[in-house]
This record gives sequence, structure tokens and C-alpha cells, in this order.
Amino acid sequence: MSQANQGPSYGMSAHIKKKLEGKRDHEQEAEMLRFIKDMTHEDFDMEHPEGLKDGKVLCKLINGLLDDGSKVKYDPGNSTFKMRANVESFIDGCKKFGLKEQELFQVNDLFEGKNVCQFTQCIYAIGRRLQMDPNYTGPILGPKQSAENKRHFTQEQMDAGKHMHSLQMGSNKGASQAGQNFGAPRQIINKTDD
Repeated sequence: MSQANQGPSYGMSAHIKKKLEGKRDHEQEAEMLRFIKDMTHEDFDMEHPEGLKDGKVLCKLINGLLDDGSKVKYDPGNSTFKMRANVESFIDGCKKFGLKEQELFQVNDLFEGKNVCQFTQCIYAIGRRLQMDPNYTGPILGPKQSAENKRHFTQEQMDAGKHMHSLQMGSNKGASQAGQNFGAPRQIINKTDD
């Protein structure tokens, strides 16, 4: 995707851009766009995630998930500055919603199309968090996030485990490699001067 303010990429920049484009999963992107449309009921370009770079639909998405006191503000204007500020507001809203830092993206990832797959993963993280809410009945995006499964062992069980040897600890049930010969044995030839 070529931007008006960006020229073509060369050298290492071209290599990185090609690698990032190779990571994009267009099927995942289409699923993500359907999820956003179902959640917001907004009309936008369903062909490319970059169509969301003005941030308005994204802010509506996150505001629909946040409490009234923590909703983000966005500007309906179309200047570059306002659109970038809207995307930044969406990212702030994601933090309020509980996404971790590694689940977020940077403004340029979406706005300039630098790493759209990171943006896609952020929306998938929202979908996973929604599925953790037992009262959520809306659209589903991606697999359900795994829940913590703590185990509690008695001291007797812990002591019994100390005396067990698994195969990872070196037990081989009497098997050995003694007597195994693969291929011809090594030939050592003494050369003598005649």
C-alpha cells in the first residue's frame, strides 16, 4: 500500500515491509472487520482494515464496551491530526478495557499501514476478553482465552512425586546403545615408510 506522503521502500525497509505483509492473514482481517461492523452497526470499507484509520468507528467500538465514566472522546473531523488522535484515543480505551501492553498497537501500525497484523491482533484480544464475561452474548471473534487452572497438592502428594522418575529424568527401562554400529567402522591405518 503506497501512501501519498511515502515513497517506495528500498533495501532493508523494503525487506521489512515485505515480511510484515507476509504475516497478514486476510481471512482473519475479514473476520475482524465483520466483528467490528456487527459490534458498531457502522458502515465502512469492509475490504481493508486501513479504512478504519480515521479512528471514529474504533472509538465507537471501544465506547460500547466501556463504562460511562471511562469512555473515550473522539473528534469527527477529517484532518490527519484529528484522525491520529482518534486512533490514540482508541488505544487508550483498550488500556481501560484491560488489554495488556503487548496486545496493543501503535498509531502508525494502522494509520500508515506499517503493521496491520498487530492492529488485527489487538481487535482479536478485545474479542477474547469479551468471551471471558459470562453475561456477554454478542458476536464472537477468535478463540476463547484460557482460564487459570491452579492445582493444589497435599504435602504427601508432593513427597511422593520426589521419588518418581520420568523418562525425562534419564530412565530408559534398561535399554542402552551398547552394540549399535551404524555404517562401516572407522578405519585406522598405520602408514609405515618402506
